[in-house]
Amino acid sequence: MIDPDGYRPNVGIILINAHGHVFWARRVGRDGWQFPQGGMRSDETPIEAMYRELEEETGLLPHHVDVLGATPGWLRYRLPPRLVRRHERPVCIGQKQVWFLLRMVGEESAFRLDANEKPEFDIWRWVDFWYPAAHVVNFKRRVYEQALRHLVVLAEDSCSVSLRDQQWNERFAVGV
Repeated sequence: MIDPDGYRPNVGIILINAHGHVFWARRVGRDGWQFPQGGMRSDETPIEAMYRELEEETGLLPHHVDVLGATPGWLRYRLPPRLVRRHERPVCIGQKQVWFLLRMVGEESAFRLDANEKPEFDIWRWVDFWYPAAHVVNFKRRVYEQALRHLVVLAEDSCSVSLRDQQWNERFAVGV
């Protein structure tokens, strides 16, 4: 499903723990790390797509998380020209995303990256809240920054750490 402007509707998931760290995962067979995200089906609302993607990509179910909030509208990014499939119709030039902030309330043992027949991720870790904005693939950085900035107040309200004072810096990564 591609909108008239060439953007594919999509949801993004920022999953935070009680310490203010976020779920960060490596794509199977690639060096790229990202938040869980995925396309919406034509018959889904953003929240329905978010729960489906959450389960498909992490194995988590609704009772493992609390929904803390979402971006008020679509955040967009364009694909680099080399990734645009010009032979497909309609042409997809990028994604428009609603981002959800979720708090982990279940046990970490609930994560199952192999919950889907075709896993999206092979490794995951908790990282500093701002780390992903500086380390995701370049063309997604602005959207990650926008989503994190929009949701930081809700994130702080759910954990015991001040997040707005942190910098985007590798030294904040957990387990790196």
